[in-house]
Amino acid sequence: KTQKVALPKVMTPHTLRHTFCTTLANAGMNPKALQYIMGHSNINMTLNYYAHTTSETSITEMKRLIA
Repeated sequence: KTQKVALPKVMTPHTLRHTFCTTLANAGMNPKALQYIMGHSNINMTLNYYAHTTSETSITEMKRLIA
């Protein structure tokens, strides 16, 4: 009830894997380090399929660039 975004109706270990990757990416982790941690041989897998973004994250990044 305290979450801003509702959790998925079906929670699996794979869902948690996506959440883990997204959280680290949004925290600013180096993408190559994140790729290594996730065990992906291709950076596109990490960035395009696992590291999801939100409009809030995008707005924060734009404000950071303007400042």
